[in-house]
Amino acid sequence: MQEIELQRWIERLREGDQSAFKVIYEWTFPEIYRSVVFLIPDKQEIEDLMNEIYFQLWMSIPNYDSRRPFRFWLHGIVLKQIQKWRTQRWRRFRIFEKKRLLEVEEHLFSDRPVLAAETHQEMISIVHQLSYKLRIVIILRYFHDYALDEIAELLDIPLGTVKSRHHSALGKLRELSPHFEQEKEQKLYVH
Repeated sequence: MQEIELQRWIERLREGDQSAFKVIYEWTFPEIYRSVVFLIPDKQEIEDLMNEIYFQLWMSIPNYDSRRPFRFWLHGIVLKQIQKWRTQRWRRFRIFEKKRLLEVEEHLFSDRPVLAAETHQEMISIVHQLSYKLRIVIILRYFHDYALDEIAELLDIPLGTVKSRHHSALGKLRELSPHFEQEKEQKLYVH
């Protein structure tokens, strides 16, 4: 669905048409779910967070400025909800769950067709090894094709910080990738 066609559904949603919400939900869900899965390592929290994101979409649609891209606005909601979730999680961590949260768990996301392929699981595993600050830049840059200046605006941080995190994240991903060693070996044999 193109952004122009989506605007018609957004206007219908603003007028109270509940069927328009369903159309918008179905159009945006795969992309938003993929983002949340990459940014939130706790599988048990993902469904609740997705519900909260779409609840906020429903509540905030009157504030949407139709002169700006809807996708960009929606990603702003996603990032705010993730930040809220991270803050709440940190509080729980400090109060109740220090020991449990310090344990490293491997997460499998085989219950969603979006992540069914093995390559996605391998990628998720590698991306989850990055810190949140690096991970969010990679997700926004390569999964949602935002420019670095757009990422800076979404995260409300300086462009230089985004560039630095982007560079650091790429370096870490090269280190963590199982294919990195193979590529390095092949370059050695070519010369």
